[in-house]
Amino acid sequence: MFHDSACIKTKLLSDFRFFFFAMTGSSVLGQPYCVNGFCISVSDEKISADSGLCVVIPCSFQTPYNFNLQHLVWFKCESDQRCGDSDIIFHTNKNTNKPLKSEFLGRVSLLDPDLNNQNCSIIISDLRESDSGFYQLRVNGYYNGRPDGFTFGKRTQVNVGGSRQKPTVTLPDLTVGHQATLTCTAPALCSKSPPGITWMWRGAAENDPLTNGSITAFKKESLTAVTQRHHSTLTFIPTTEHHNSKITCRIQFSDDTTTEETVNLHLNCKNFPLKIQLFC
Repeated sequence: MFHDSACIKTKLLSDFRFFFFAMTGSSVLGQPYCVNGFCISVSDEKISADSGLCVVIPCSFQTPYNFNLQHLVWFKCESDQRCGDSDIIFHTNKNTNKPLKSEFLGRVSLLDPDLNNQNCSIIISDLRESDSGFYQLRVNGYYNGRPDGFTFGKRTQVNVGGSRQKPTVTLPDLTVGHQATLTCTAPALCSKSPPGITWMWRGAAENDPLTNGSITAFKKESLTAVTQRHHSTLTFIPTTEHHNSKITCRIQFSDDTTTEETVNLHLNCKNFPLKIQLFC
């Protein structure tokens, strides 16, 4: 049983390191910051993320031997403020009488729900630019048998900007009269809300009845315990009208921000009429 728990913990940590580095390119944790036996390690660098996607705030902690940990609390407030009860965005006590900030409801979760692992990392999904700010951790429990808590002084700064990542569109070899499938992959890795994926044709192909009758499908692919990708496929039969036309894949996230990628379609000319082959 111990072996299974150790394996799960190792896998979660591995997933987390992969995900955080993939999203930020940064090292995971800074040096521990300790006060009276309460220690926290968070990123020393400002974490940048895109609106509509998600972010991991990496965190590990330790408490003194005479502190009996019960719950974790995360706050978001400004750099010149002291975080208080009105700034709570996440609480492991589901029965707490302290209200959470409404705009964070359902969007924040622990990377590892087992507090014994001392992993306080959280994932915030469906990011908004208003999520930019400073995030701070508090531990609640019993100190020498009495109810008490400790708020760590070191905070993590998160900056959320407009979406900079584009979707990826993959094209097979295209031949007139032969069915083809295009794939569009959204950039989001961990958002809880699946993005909207729309295909848009440009050029002469817009009015092609075969194009209008094409088939689309949506797929979700789980990468790790905390990450996933969303794909949309477009299956159609190319005609000569598709040659040198363009197709756009547009991604719309839950906060209505969009990002898109446009690619050119070039068909194999061997089945074209001779007069068209001369211009291929």
